[in-house]
Amino acid sequence: MKKLSRFIGYVIIIMSFAFSISFAQKVETIDGVRVVHNGKTGKWGKNSKVSLELVRTIGTIEAEDDNFLFYMPSDIALDSQGNMYILDSGNHRIQKFTPDGQYITTIGNKGQGPAEFIYPLSLDVDSRGYLHISDPGNQRVQVLKPDGKDYKTISFAKDPAGILRVSESGLMIMGRGGSPFSFSLRSLEENEELPKIIRVLNSDGDVERNFGEQRNYKDFLINRVGNRFHFVIDKDKNTYVAFDYQNRIEKYSIDGKILWKADRELNYSTDPPKTKSDIKRSGGMVSMREPQMNRCSNGIAVDNKGRIWIVALKRQIKEEESVNIGVRITMGAGGARSVGMSVGGNTDVRETDVYQLEVYAPGGILLGKLSLNQFVDNIRIINNRLFLLDSMRGMQYYEYKIIEN
Repeated sequence: MKKLSRFIGYVIIIMSFAFSISFAQKVETIDGVRVVHNGKTGKWGKNSKVSLELVRTIGTIEAEDDNFLFYMPSDIALDSQGNMYILDSGNHRIQKFTPDGQYITTIGNKGQGPAEFIYPLSLDVDSRGYLHISDPGNQRVQVLKPDGKDYKTISFAKDPAGILRVSESGLMIMGRGGSPFSFSLRSLEENEELPKIIRVLNSDGDVERNFGEQRNYKDFLINRVGNRFHFVIDKDKNTYVAFDYQNRIEKYSIDGKILWKADRELNYSTDPPKTKSDIKRSGGMVSMREPQMNRCSNGIAVDNKGRIWIVALKRQIKEEESVNIGVRITMGAGGARSVGMSVGGNTDVRETDVYQLEVYAPGGILLGKLSLNQFVDNIRIINNRLFLLDSMRGMQYYEYKIIEN
């Protein structure tokens, strides 16, 4: 009997050890903040509790109908009726579709007037159905009525407009950067204090508070690349941030208090490059080459159960898979500026094993992962509809339904 008890004890110990290896998370408190260190495998193990069912694709680079022919689409939003608004950034317009993907109308075109855009960055719809468009090419945020007519313009001449999300109460939450127009020569000064990453604005565009810290790499271009991030807000106005080049996920309350931090075990390093920035000045011209850093995230969203979804990279993109965006800015007489953007690289490659979706519990614990077979540049979840963006290759959105297994 003693031998049997000893054997059972060994089995329990071995099973407990195996469980801790499979679902390894370490949770600690640092400076009063919950910090979660996740292993490679989530709590769901090999049997995911969710799956995705493809509903439709919207747009394609091969479309014969111009209304579905996007160029560098950058965002999607839904109104209370479920109509979809796709920000077709490269064509300087918004395309409106029915909930089942039928074209309704086009809002805007290229220009500087009301309801005109220059490579708009992001789009959101408030509880009234008003459209909020971050238009850094015109140094402004435009607010349009549901019919596309001009309602309000908020200037961002001093501090470039970034990606914008609107809460149900009308607060605007804006991230810094995210656009080639967010660059300034003043930023080349190494001693410039790094600003907070999130701004909370009232309906008039006045800043009520800032929060979220950048990592200071002590190098201008590494700071610029290494601190890029995606963010999302939930129904309670909490903000979730996933850094593109840092193994760093964070949740903040609306008043800017950090609620938790999380990271996970990766297959590659996110250490900064050892070489300094390559910046050259010649007269009034400045040329620069951004440093190569390993990307770990490419979008973040929150579902109606409070779970956090992150577009993550299993490996780095190979040279033969890579694409790039070329930006040309020409200054004319009197300060007039002409901007052009184009996609280069191998845009014909549409399938890849690079990306996966990581699903986290509301407290930052990794639950599981879902493999993807396409390139993904961002994610949005609205109600039970999950949208994945392929901005530079197929130039389309994939719409999925979240299935609870």
